[in-house]
Amino acid sequence: QVQLVESGGGLVQAGGSLRLSCAASGRTFSSDAMGWFRQATGKEREFVAGISWSGGSTLYADSVKGRFTISGDNAKNTVYLQMNSLKPEDTAVYFCAAGSPPRIRFPTGYDYWGQGTQVTVSS
Repeated sequence: QVQLVESGGGLVQAGGSLRLSCAASGRTFSSDAMGWFRQATGKEREFVAGISWSGGSTLYADSVKGRFTISGDNAKNTVYLQMNSLKPEDTAVYFCAAGSPPRIRFPTGYDYWGQGTQVTVSS
């Protein structure tokens, strides 16, 4: 069984920073990519950022580009999300995912998901 566990969420004022971490545990598995998604109350889950282990390319949602940075360690199936200049609209539950999605931006193809960590940005 594979588990992804997120950590690092919390309450922060607008303009502040948080660093999310996602670590895998359980049986060994391989993945082509890991990503971060978020879901605000009453809204659908949306893509935030993703990293492809092949070449280390990254992809960001337009709403976070220039403010968030994804990084990770393929060998450890670990991924991080550095979030700077946070805004109230970044408030959501953040989920990490791992798998071999045909397109990093979409949830289809991610085999494993974490339970999520709450990020709340106050104005």
